[in-house]
Amino acid sequence: MLRPVYAVIAALFLTAPAAAQVLPFPPDFTVQDVAANGTTIHVRVGGAGPAVVLLHGYADTGDMWAPMAADLERDHTVIVPDLRGLGLSAKPEGGFDKKTQAGDVAGVMDALGVRRAAVVAHDIGNMVAFAFAAQDPERVTRLVVIDAPVPGVGPWEEVLKNPLLWHFRFGGKDMERLVAGRERIYLDRFWNDFAAHPDRINEATREHYAELYALPGAMHSGFAQFAAFDQDAADNRAFLASGKLSMPVLALGGEKSFGLQMAQIMRAAATDVTADVVPDSGHWVMDENPQATTALVRAFLDAKH
Repeated sequence: MLRPVYAVIAALFLTAPAAAQVLPFPPDFTVQDVAANGTTIHVRVGGAGPAVVLLHGYADTGDMWAPMAADLERDHTVIVPDLRGLGLSAKPEGGFDKKTQAGDVAGVMDALGVRRAAVVAHDIGNMVAFAFAAQDPERVTRLVVIDAPVPGVGPWEEVLKNPLLWHFRFGGKDMERLVAGRERIYLDRFWNDFAAHPDRINEATREHYAELYALPGAMHSGFAQFAAFDQDAADNRAFLASGKLSMPVLALGGEKSFGLQMAQIMRAAATDVTADVVPDSGHWVMDENPQATTALVRAFLDAKH
């Protein structure tokens, strides 16, 4: 299903962002299905050194992180799960609140014998990462959140008023019927509307993810991720009642998307926030500018403070 060969990874860093596509993980990565928290999570693991967990968002799977994983594995143990219900992970009926999915992350780490890790997340992955850091702060050494809000945190209620986010309330059986067999059409809306450069999300990438989201139960799971936002907001407000996150946080926004607003969001929830922007990119940073995104994340993970 992953079309290009691994050798393309090296070329990625020498070419323009327009060449970005779905790349395979390096050949030394292992792939396993991990029983965790009452479900089964599809996980890729490679490298050696301090652990880092990479969490994807909607319209993606863990496959999005292949270029970053290829860089980080040089000196990190890189752990890349598919979120429950998405990609090649199991499709349970429930458990899509982010507090429960944080338990999935903890379960994967436990199964791999990893006590502590940095966590890098994008989109809905941000929400899972935040819940994990809030529930188990001693297990998160550093946190990177990329280009998406967190329910109940900072300007959440204002974010909800944005008409581009109508999909937050789109779901249920009738909506599943509407998109059945039309998954590509539905996903194209996200890739086109939220990108600064839709052409950088090429045809191979779109077909790859459309196939994964057409798997039985995948669209139901995707809608359930959004339907849980009200519960997520309540859970996060309860977490913050006990205090803000204290680990170092990088709030990273796409230049043509959330930009520095990511720092505004995270400063409402964390005490040590570094702000930065992925240049020449909209929301889909790992498709639109993977080189800059990887460099910014690595610099933060390597920082001494």
